[in-house]
Amino acid sequence: MRASLLMYNPPALQDANKRFWGLISTRLRDAGIDAPETLSEDGFGTDFWTAKDMVFSQTCGMPYRTKLHGKVQIVGTPDYGVEGCAPGYYCSVLLKRQDDTRTQLSEFDGARVATNGFDSQSGFAALVNEIADSDIRFGRCVVTGAHAASVAAVANGKADIAATDAVTWHFLSRDGGVAEGVEVLARTRPTPGLPFICASTMSRETIFDAVSQAIEALSQSDRDLLMLRGLVHIPVSAYLSVPTPRGGESELV
Repeated sequence: MRASLLMYNPPALQDANKRFWGLISTRLRDAGIDAPETLSEDGFGTDFWTAKDMVFSQTCGMPYRTKLHGKVQIVGTPDYGVEGCAPGYYCSVLLKRQDDTRTQLSEFDGARVATNGFDSQSGFAALVNEIADSDIRFGRCVVTGAHAASVAAVANGKADIAATDAVTWHFLSRDGGVAEGVEVLARTRPTPGLPFICASTMSRETIFDAVSQAIEALSQSDRDLLMLRGLVHIPVSAYLSVPTPRGGESELV
């Protein structure tokens, strides 16, 4: 049996995520579910998420609706208390360098944009949907492979603008480093946040209860560190209703 928590797991959060999983896994085993004691360090991607022995993981909204719907179950959506968003929802922040004098998204027409990948809701789809009804097109697209790398690309001048999910931005800006010299230009419209998922053969209700109890059992310092406020039900239809871009770079440039 396998489990992972890699979507929000920078070095500063790894110990807290291990403690979080320890609380979840204990409750799952008490409920009769064969949960692993430790998290997989490579538990990411479609093959892992759709494995029959996948007990618990977290995915992004775009891969869920394009590759995982009907193959996994949504357990529930963690509420990170994102400003301006309903419980369980989040948004993307559009980032620029602090010394860039442009103040409106429209001014970045023709600019260099960074994205973590073309299968990312917050780093790609949210930005595509934000400019869909405008004449804005970027001059060049830099694919970085990770949100932190997109922020770094803006900070070091390899890109002028990037979209990063608001939760990741909170972690990066709280920890300093790559976020130095970067600021928020704008926020996109809220969409359902990154859901916890399990295999289709698992008891979703049992896992939901175990995760909810584990969040309550976390120390206040770990809840604050992980930004966890609770676990909520968001209908599958809400995930599927988010517009999905048709292609890759051509949607931005």
